[in-house]
Formats: sequence, structure tokens, C-alpha cells
Amino acid sequence: MSKEFRRFELLLPLRFNDGSAIADDTIGATLLELREQFGAVSCESQPIHGEWEHGGEVFRDDLMRVIVDAPDTPESREFFTAFKDRLKARFKQIEIWMTTYRIEVM
Repeated sequence: MSKEFRRFELLLPLRFNDGSAIADDTIGATLLELREQFGAVSCESQPIHGEWEHGGEVFRDDLMRVIVDAPDTPESREFFTAFKDRLKARFKQIEIWMTTYRIEVM
């Protein structure tokens, strides 16, 4: 078994841009989808506060960090590329911040 993995980290909003709370079911369905696809998912329960600017408007976010360690394959990257587009629609966001980097599991 290859021990080369890629970590994908997503910052999911806890509130829509209008300030209304995102339903726990929406977040739960997102975590379930990732667990079903990759076998495991982790998230931090402490909110991450962020600010960003778009089109001259400043947005303030409360975010949840979601972590998935997936095989370092083109298929994993393709999944997350498509998943990001689905998340932007699901969470009604201009952007979803997602980072990735190689990791080695010991």
C-alpha cells in the first residue's frame, strides 16, 4: 500500500453571506459525502474567523476547517475540483477556500 497521500483542507462557512445560519444537515451531508468517498473525514469544532474582500465589499466569515487525507491520485484531485463547484452552490458562496498538499502517513 502506498503511503503517499494528499491532504485536502476546506474552509466551510457556518453562515450564509446574509448572516443566516447554515443548517447542520447541510454540513452533515457534506461530511458524510466525504467520508463515503474517502473512508474518513475530520473537522474542527472551533470556528475560524475570516475576512475577505470581493468587489469592494468586505465579508466576515465564521468557518469550519474540514480535513481529508486521500490517495495522491489524479482521481482524488478531480473529485475535489468538482466537489468545490458543488460546495459553492450548496453553501451559496462566491468562493470556497480549499488547499492541498502532499503528506506521508507513517
